[in-house]
Amino acid sequence: QVQLVESGGGLVQAGDSLILSCACTTSGRTFSSYAMGWFRQAPGKEREFVASINQDGGNAYYADSVRGRFTISRDNAKNTVVLRMNGLKPDDTAVYYCAAGYRHSLVTWGYDYWGQGTQVTVSS
Repeated sequence: QVQLVESGGGLVQAGDSLILSCACTTSGRTFSSYAMGWFRQAPGKEREFVASINQDGGNAYYADSVRGRFTISRDNAKNTVVLRMNGLKPDDTAVYYCAAGYRHSLVTWGYDYWGQGTQVTVSS
């Protein structure tokens, strides 16, 4: 079992930065055995991929809409994954979810465990 708790969301202005963190608690498998991802869901829209990182942190992937502005990283010693968001835009407004999966994936159904989400609101 895996429990994920996101933090760091909030209300910011366009151009500002935020750092989202996801703390992971596991039983059985170690945190380093899971690929991790960040997804987001805006009101009335489907949940969409934002960024992901493989088990050892050596490979990261980004949605076109955030590439160059967002950075995903993980600390396997601290069981955390972080999403650094720079140059935020109103279109980035959404609930952001952390996810863990046995295999790396860019799609929602590729992940097995989800956090409750944290709200990010970007005003213009």
